[in-house]
Amino acid sequence: MKSSIKKDTFKAIYRLLDRFSPINGNCGKLCGSICCTYEYETSSESQPSIDENLSLGLYLLPGEEKLFTGREDWLEWNWEYAEDYEFPESWHGKVYFLKCKTAPFCHREMRPLQCRIFPLTPHLDENGQLFMIYQSGQLPYTCPLISEKIKLNDDFVKANFTVWKHLLRDPLIRDLVEMDSYFRIQDGEDINILYP
Repeated sequence: MKSSIKKDTFKAIYRLLDRFSPINGNCGKLCGSICCTYEYETSSESQPSIDENLSLGLYLLPGEEKLFTGREDWLEWNWEYAEDYEFPESWHGKVYFLKCKTAPFCHREMRPLQCRIFPLTPHLDENGQLFMIYQSGQLPYTCPLISEKIKLNDDFVKANFTVWKHLLRDPLIRDLVEMDSYFRIQDGEDINILYP
């Protein structure tokens, strides 16, 4: 898949999001950094309950792989063909899936967009208007930022809105956000709009 987003644009997006955090302080302390855990067994009573022996990871957006060499020793790289999974019909070829092997002590300056924007996600309404909402759908763990609706820093939310306005110019990325938004609406999910 060929994204129209240039490598320098992704770098600028990373730099912008580096400046803001969802809350003041380390949000990972709220849940034992569960969203960053490579493999996790439910042996600790103090940790949120999640699927036993769960291995967590995330997908890169089309073109985001340009920021990585594929040989980072702190990441486990996998890929799948978009046609074999539930991705937009416009997606063809490889979709990269990463797992951080050194979490919760990851290379924060190189964490992918899905890490940087969490617990937010973009949502397009029926008229194509962009909103930032809490990550919806089922997660394999409980995030207090979402479940307890902890107030997020305004600068963090607004920076994410700016980022997604740029990212949606890419047809492949827009198709993904449109697909996710459509499913969210069809499934009757609780869409908690945070901005604008």
